[in-house]
Amino acid sequence: MKALVLENYNELVYKEVAEPVPAKNEVLVKVKACGICGSDVHGMDGSTGRRKPPLIMGHEASGVIAALGSEVSGWNIGARVTFDSTIYPLNDWYTLNGHYNLSENRQVLGVSPGTYKKHGAFAEYVTVPEHILYKLPDNVSFEQAAMVEPAAVALHAIKQSAFQLGESAAVVGAGMIGLFLVQLLSLSNASPLFAIDIDNSKLEMARKFGAEVILNPDKDKLVREVLARTNSRGIDQVFEAVGIAPTVNNAIEIVRKGGKVVLVGNLSANINFPLQSVVTREIKVLGSCAIRGEYETVLQLIDAGKLKVDEMISAVAPLSEGADWFNRLYNQEAGLKKVILVP
Repeated sequence: MKALVLENYNELVYKEVAEPVPAKNEVLVKVKACGICGSDVHGMDGSTGRRKPPLIMGHEASGVIAALGSEVSGWNIGARVTFDSTIYPLNDWYTLNGHYNLSENRQVLGVSPGTYKKHGAFAEYVTVPEHILYKLPDNVSFEQAAMVEPAAVALHAIKQSAFQLGESAAVVGAGMIGLFLVQLLSLSNASPLFAIDIDNSKLEMARKFGAEVILNPDKDKLVREVLARTNSRGIDQVFEAVGIAPTVNNAIEIVRKGGKVVLVGNLSANINFPLQSVVTREIKVLGSCAIRGEYETVLQLIDAGKLKVDEMISAVAPLSEGADWFNRLYNQEAGLKKVILVP
């Protein structure tokens, strides 16, 4: 089969590779669409340490079941599917206690951190275990289904926060997951709903998706503007979707006393942390990791037309052109958001 292979750091090659063979509990999926995630772009140059070449990346995907492992039941060849990005063991303590995203020995599609290697979906075919599959509604396209993974990450963060109707909320970082956070918080009736970013084009997209207040910390007096709109208290819940020191500090600055900051982004392994501000103001800081069963809800929201994904897709391109699109994303081409590759 053809695949886009990270041969060396910053070297993606479209080439022939061996077609994978499904294990007894796996299915073979003929890939119809796979989105380029920001983590793939950052992983391409080796900076994250989680994509050691040679590797087929890609974990935001959809397709059609082409073959079944010997012990697979409940699925048929030809079924339209998407799948979780996390491959988790069913007999792990965390899985059995409802936290499969934290399970020991879990793997992520298209990732090779050194302890394992699992080839992903920038290829004509990929194998995945049957227990991470989700059936696509008839009205959800393959390209739309390739957007489910980042939306599910956003929904998981909101579920982690135990968000309450009528609370105020802010999203710091209006990238792909940040924009999904804005949409989902708007659907949850957050009021007022803030979006904060240094990119004005992203802020305008956030406004389109339901943000009532957009702020650029490079141009606006961030804390002053927030206090003016929240009875001088600050925001009930702040979702940080970048993962660098300045944005985490922004999130903690604008949350109210006793409020929550949910950390979703993780670009940096370590940051300087404003400990005294968190302690003296009794801020609750939560981490949110990946997904924990949110796929079905996201698919229902897309199917119902309540979660908008088409406007977030910048281009649908052949997998053979993947290296060029990776470079354009890596170089932060203006206006370029999500790119979907089609084998």
